[in-house]
Amino acid sequence: MSRSLFAASALVALLATSPTLAQALDPQAVHKHALVLDSHADIPTDFGQGGHDAAVDGDTQVDLPKLERGGVDAVVLAVFTPQGPRTPEGYAKAKAETDAKLAAIRDVAQRYPARAQLALSTADVEAAAKTGRRALIIGFLNAYPFGPSLDPIDQYYAAGVRTFGFVHAGNNDYADSSRPSGEPRVEWKGLSPLGKAAVPKLNRLGVIIDVSQLTPDGVAQVLALSKSPVIASHSGVKGVIDAPRNLSDAELDAIKAKGGVVQIVAFSSYLVKPGPDYAPAISAVRQRYGLPAAFAKPNDGAETLPEDKKKPYHDDIAALAPKASVKDLVDSIDYAVKRIGIDHVGIASDFNHGGGVAGWTNEAEAGNVTAELVRRGYSETDIDKLWGGNFLRVFRQVEVVSATLRKQAAK
Repeated sequence: MSRSLFAASALVALLATSPTLAQALDPQAVHKHALVLDSHADIPTDFGQGGHDAAVDGDTQVDLPKLERGGVDAVVLAVFTPQGPRTPEGYAKAKAETDAKLAAIRDVAQRYPARAQLALSTADVEAAAKTGRRALIIGFLNAYPFGPSLDPIDQYYAAGVRTFGFVHAGNNDYADSSRPSGEPRVEWKGLSPLGKAAVPKLNRLGVIIDVSQLTPDGVAQVLALSKSPVIASHSGVKGVIDAPRNLSDAELDAIKAKGGVVQIVAFSSYLVKPGPDYAPAISAVRQRYGLPAAFAKPNDGAETLPEDKKKPYHDDIAALAPKASVKDLVDSIDYAVKRIGIDHVGIASDFNHGGGVAGWTNEAEAGNVTAELVRRGYSETDIDKLWGGNFLRVFRQVEVVSATLRKQAAK
């Protein structure tokens, strides 16, 4: 190799690995080029109605105008109902709410076909992005409404659900939660027999399994049983904040080994530590609502509040949470990338359920995350992977495994 050619090659290599590359990248151009995918956002219970119609630039963090302004090409909208009593009446009430949310998400694409597309496959996501429409992927979180039955999984898959998370804040008939509420901390030692039976069913159908909110035992059992890679659709890392919801280094490593992706969530409590005034302020709020001042978790006992007091209480508690920024979000992304590699990390908002950080308070501000990634020296290729490429790789592999399993079953 000639000296001049060697020097040129060395310069190219240096630019590819140096923060000085950030000076050559235009964040807006990088953001526009990437297929930007937010892997977890919630919807209000009256989504699709009045001021919460998807076409209204309203007071929610996710709607079509904000997705369009923010250059967000795809979003996983969660069909989610919080934990309630594990009784036939409780299951029926929760199922009615999940059915309504499922219908509301589907309705967006039907009412606004020029602006949104229901995405049932990776091909649908990519096709929507090419035509300038928002790809709506239906996710599911918390199997509580399904009670002790697997049958609703088939029904919800047929209706368009493509990601499935077992639990939220409370154990259910499928699994233990990393945040049990008003119940034994360990009920199933991970997945229940029903939860274990759900894994091969989800693999066969082609549903992406989401391990967010599970206990470490539950995560390990899903990884052992699944034939497909999995995601943690909206999680943080314990190496930054030691919260029960965050994933340990061992869990990060195990998800990587399975070929999966950890989507780092823009939720302040999982990104930054609270200050010394936090606990006294929580105690004061609890006393105001008639709860004991002492607490292990801020929401201890909140399930006993009257229905009309629950949301105000949770809003007051949420207002006291430490406020993170886009910089803090990317700090956790950096940690995960250094631990498990650029191919196994993604980005999530958890909007409309406490998510949002200074600089990314709604979907319209998604470009600020890209700008911070560029400032840190991430390449355009890396940013493509973080925003949507890694999630779509897992989705595609889930589809391949599903096709193989269906073919084997047909023999």
